[in-house]
Amino acid sequence: MVESDTVLTDLSEGLFRITLNRPDRLNAFTTEMHVALRGALERAHTEPQIRAVLLTGAGRGFCAGQDLGERDPRAGARTDLGETIGNHYNPLIRLIRTLEKPVVCAVNGVAAGAGANIALACDIVLAAHSARFIQAFSRLGLVPDAGGSWSLPHLIGEARAKALAMTAAPLDAETAAQWGLIWQALPDDRLMPEAENLATRLAGGATRGLGLTKRAIQAAATQSLDESLDLERDLQREAGFSDDYAEGVAAFLEKRPPQFRGC
Repeated sequence: MVESDTVLTDLSEGLFRITLNRPDRLNAFTTEMHVALRGALERAHTEPQIRAVLLTGAGRGFCAGQDLGERDPRAGARTDLGETIGNHYNPLIRLIRTLEKPVVCAVNGVAAGAGANIALACDIVLAAHSARFIQAFSRLGLVPDAGGSWSLPHLIGEARAKALAMTAAPLDAETAAQWGLIWQALPDDRLMPEAENLATRLAGGATRGLGLTKRAIQAAATQSLDESLDLERDLQREAGFSDDYAEGVAAFLEKRPPQFRGC
């Protein structure tokens, strides 16, 4: 994992906290920050002691997307943005979506461009009332990236997705929750306590089953009912052989809290 002060990490009691840390630039992405965040997510994939992830931003914003200072066409030869997407943003989204552990995102302020869509790739998104989701791409003559063209219509439908993408209108957190774009909008002072509590609870849960649940629900977006039924059967078989399932049943029958280990 690449060490960088642009992305802070902390692991405690199974919960891996990842904080985007360029508050002076609203946590806009640089190449260094891309590499550091990718390293943190790869660590979440490989370390069994990491049971859940909490992603947030430092300062007054979650993430303003790409730092345009690194992609300024006035500087000379124009940058291949497809290379930036392929080498940086797409791997981030794939790492979040394929991580078979819960990923909670706490959006503490503006989430714009790729910053908004990285948040939306997470499993459970909570946002402060002051947060705004902005598909800022059209202001620059670009198309939504970081999975935005996929996640928006899947979450809120084609009509709203097109309107948000084409107008770049800011969407407040409460409306985002009402539309089903995110899980919950909270008063600013309650965001991090609620997010910490939720992520900690998930980290202590039956994370093997939670990971399989994540896989099944994500697959449903592109599967028929028959395919989903078959996948449910296969995943339930896998879950049924897990130690977590054995512990869950034993705890239920013995009327005690379960002690899950994520395996």
